[in-house]
Amino acid sequence: MSKDDMFNVIFRTKPAKMLIELRNSKSEIYASSLAKAIDCTYSHVVKILQEMNKAGLVNFEKHGRLKLLTLTNKGAEVADHLIAVESILQ
Repeated sequence: MSKDDMFNVIFRTKPAKMLIELRNSKSEIYASSLAKAIDCTYSHVVKILQEMNKAGLVNFEKHGRLKLLTLTNKGAEVADHLIAVESILQ
């Protein structure tokens, strides 16, 4: 079983990848660019982001018509743990 297969067994793939992508992002990131990065539909990403926002993992900052995504401290901590688990599975 590959590391990706095991990771998928343990965690839901898209939300975990979203948090990791946000954590590793070196520049501003929006829902549309996040959707492309994790190969997911925009509507699915927005739905997951809304749930993550309710859980206190991500924040939305309005920039004109766009919403910039940022991790909260809690979201960054969860992402760090996901990255650690992913590296252990390698």
